Amino acid sequence: MQCVQAYADAGFSNIEVTMNTPDVANIISECVQKYKGLLNVGAGTVCNNDELNKAIDAGAQFIVSPLTDVAMIESCVAMEKPIFPGVFTPTEIYQAWSAGARMVKLFPAGLLGPSYIKDVLAPLNDIEIMPTGGVSLENISEYRKVGVRAFGMGSLLFNKDLINRGDWEGLKQHLIKVKESVLLY
Repeated sequence: MQCVQAYADAGFSNIEVTMNTPDVANIISECVQKYKGLLNVGAGTVCNNDELNKAIDAGAQFIVSPLTDVAMIESCVAMEKPIFPGVFTPTEIYQAWSAGARMVKLFPAGLLGPSYIKDVLAPLNDIEIMPTGGVSLENISEYRKVGVRAFGMGSLLFNKDLINRGDWEGLKQHLIKVKESVLLY
């Protein structure tokens, strides 16, 4: 939880806890309670209805998936829970958006880059795409130039060395620097 506290203290507003995290339901529940009004706490790596139900029962405020499962998207829409399904192809992008996703998660974005998003958005210009996997401080401005407004980031934010050392103030300062760098673009 100290990691989440550093994240909140750095001024971020959305955090995703992946379903493959040990004790994920308790972590989501505790974060939702502790950071109510400060953080939107979501569940990530949701791959099936059992995981979806576990996340919702824990209080997840949004859902992120590495895949496009139309039934899962429709379930989230019915529950009025934002879902960001994983997509890779234009067909998956369109299917996820048509099923009710508010934004789609392009994963792994690093293989495709900003030019892919630009090309896809030419005919599918109403769709919001969030690149995840391969987003860096070096390429974020290029993603913004093609219309990206949100990014999925993990290792860029959560410096493993700082976490392993328990340097929570160092992590907070690192997060602040990343946030400031991202806002400059």
